[in-house]
Amino acid sequence: MIGLSSDEAGVSGLAPVMRLGGRLLPLAGRARVYACGITPYDVTHLGHAATFVWIDALCRVLQAGGAEVIMSRNVTDVDDVLLAAASKAGEPYDELAAIQQFYFDRDMAELGVGRPASEPRAHAYVGQVIALAAGLLAQGAAYERDGGVYFRGRDVALRAVPDETAALRLAAEYGDRPDDPRKDDPFDVPVWQHSGKGELAWESPWGPGRPGWHAECSAMALHTFGPALDVQAGGGDLRFPHHAHQAAMAEAFTGVRPFARGRMSVGVVRVSGMKMAKSTGNLVLVSDLLASYPAAAIRLLILDRRWDQDWDYEAAGLEAAAARLERLHAAAGRPDRAGSGQGAVPGQGAVAAVRAALADDLDVPAALRIAEAEGGSAARAVGSLLGLW
Repeated sequence: MIGLSSDEAGVSGLAPVMRLGGRLLPLAGRARVYACGITPYDVTHLGHAATFVWIDALCRVLQAGGAEVIMSRNVTDVDDVLLAAASKAGEPYDELAAIQQFYFDRDMAELGVGRPASEPRAHAYVGQVIALAAGLLAQGAAYERDGGVYFRGRDVALRAVPDETAALRLAAEYGDRPDDPRKDDPFDVPVWQHSGKGELAWESPWGPGRPGWHAECSAMALHTFGPALDVQAGGGDLRFPHHAHQAAMAEAFTGVRPFARGRMSVGVVRVSGMKMAKSTGNLVLVSDLLASYPAAAIRLLILDRRWDQDWDYEAAGLEAAAARLERLHAAAGRPDRAGSGQGAVPGQGAVAAVRAALADDLDVPAALRIAEAEGGSAARAVGSLLGLW
């Protein structure tokens, strides 16, 4: 999906075994990565970009190590937030989604983010969500109420967020409506939700309705990859409720656990301590940044830290990233140091150190330090692997 060979990356021979989130992730030649994509109702901001640049970096490292990377990134084009935005704009929801998806794809291409092998769109997977709902009902993991199907989610919520008050706050913030009187428990979540008159609807065994958000990702991942993934990836702000319920529904449906052997929940981008989001009005748009800075500098700003670290965007940080990119280019132009020992290949030890850093939980800062200090092949390898050139 990425078009980067091991030779081009300068890291041929990197074993497809790495540590992710503190856990080993051995691979038998193939890496199945499911990334929670955007809900296409508005412009792409730096918070979006950070998630997908990091997932792209993970895929590049895995692929350069010899793994066949199959990455699926969904499009949530059936969602109450999108429907509300389309209604406010007086546009059909599918037209608004298509327009915003175009802008997102353009920005990702500018940033060098590789195209996914598959890109399931929620509107085309309504039948799979209905099948998921029916299977969860049959397993006793869900119940039908007033034309909706609800997944029993209390255990899921309190495993993910042991503080019940905090879990309820997050459930409400992300549209799970813990105060819905049709639920047996505030933490139950809709697999299939009833649609009233005038609302977007498909026919189902329980009457007209539409998929629940978490169920869409669960059904799309199951359809694409079967009962298990190697990596479940997305923004850290979606760890709960979205990622937790996506996995729990799949596990209850199939009986296969864990749904994902590895998880990559990318750190949130903030401005002055507040999460970057339309609701806070503090967006830093990718298109604006690209008008003033090279895409590689934006990638470097994102990647020069721990992938699960929340961080604050400042313009000075982007200036520093652009300056470091220049230093990295200069380092890449230097000759390799002479190898030590008979038959040693110049630069081989430094490239091996870069490999080890990136295999150890994608430690980009360590790999960059090695690249700048050693130069030559090590710097060229880092630049290729991180998509900086």
